[in-house]
Amino acid sequence: MLTLKLLRENPQYVVERLAVKNFDASETVERILEQDRIRRSCQTELDAALSAQKAKAKEIGSLMQQGRKEDAEAAKKEVARMKEHSRMIEVRMEESQKLQNDLLVQLPNLPDEIVPPGKNADDNVVVRMGGEIPQLPDGALPHWELAAKYDIIDFDLGVKLTGAGFPVYKGRGAKLQRSLIQYFLDFNTKAGYMEIEPPVMVNEASAFATGQLPDKEGQMYFASQDKFYLVPTAEVPVTNIYRDTILSQSDFPVKMTAYTPCFRREAGSYGKDVRGLNRLHQFDKVEIVQLSLPEASERALNEMVLHVERLVNSLGLPYRIVRLCGGDMSFTSAVTYDFEVFSAAQQRWLEVSSVSNFKSYQANRLKLRYKDSEGRTNLAHTLNGSSLALPRIVAAILENNQTPDGINIPKVLQEYTRFVRID
Repeated sequence: MLTLKLLRENPQYVVERLAVKNFDASETVERILEQDRIRRSCQTELDAALSAQKAKAKEIGSLMQQGRKEDAEAAKKEVARMKEHSRMIEVRMEESQKLQNDLLVQLPNLPDEIVPPGKNADDNVVVRMGGEIPQLPDGALPHWELAAKYDIIDFDLGVKLTGAGFPVYKGRGAKLQRSLIQYFLDFNTKAGYMEIEPPVMVNEASAFATGQLPDKEGQMYFASQDKFYLVPTAEVPVTNIYRDTILSQSDFPVKMTAYTPCFRREAGSYGKDVRGLNRLHQFDKVEIVQLSLPEASERALNEMVLHVERLVNSLGLPYRIVRLCGGDMSFTSAVTYDFEVFSAAQQRWLEVSSVSNFKSYQANRLKLRYKDSEGRTNLAHTLNGSSLALPRIVAAILENNQTPDGINIPKVLQEYTRFVRID
């Protein structure tokens, strides 16, 4: 959530930056500032009313001591009237505060200055590429056919048990899945990230704090009886560990990693984008989260991008890193880098990770603060990234490593899988 201080001091800058996200904020910003003026006016009026009320209340005691009972009774009635007037001011102020907050949460985070303008993924900027795209023999199969050929992932059984988008991993497919999770966690913890095992359901306060609400209600699965949301990413529970927390400067950076299954409705997805593992309703993902001092968050973002790049590179997959344009960014992000691996059988790039800096946007909702060396309280910065999302990584591993004799397992995974080939 953007701060009122920023909106008061630079309203035109906010409007101009949000235009990069193709978001017209002019009317909303104006309404927020109008409610802010009303609220502050009410506060001034309330302070004066309470001060007068206090003085009148003191007067009652003096009148009673002087034996002026009738004047004292009149003063009591006046105090009662003043209390009612103060309460009316409070109600107006609360209404204005609520409207102001309701408007504030409608504003996305400001895109960073390095974010390119654009409407969709076609306008994203490729930062760099790595790895070699394999030349597959004629007759190479997409991963969903390989999964059936080697009986390692059963999509039809998933439909029977639950529905489309809930695959069943079997045999060496299940072992590959588990090995990837363990490898990713080990890779992250060796880099200084503390492993967390969080709940996979969160309450409304947690979903709001990281920006899933009120932006993504339609994408999340909701347990209505308990009012819990199934997590769309481990970012939500892990970041919320520090909700309503005040840290000290010496606590930074805070680095955490977690594995969770993730649940997303993926409403509106269709066609080739949903074949096989390309787009699922339930999938496994390992996440990295950092909490940073504001002056260090850009460096932290670059560090996280390099970390994920090393991880993707270690799997021997061809990849590219793209900086998202304003129109393709999330509601809460200030700058995002996506990682895409090349699917040789499908001849297309598949997103496997997003690494984002949210700056103080999430922290403002979280009330995640720290005290600086002079004792002042400031908002921290939050960052996260996929490290990595499994489905499309598995798809690329299966497709890019297929041979006439089977599917070769990347060397870094062989100590985890205890097999070198799926055949």
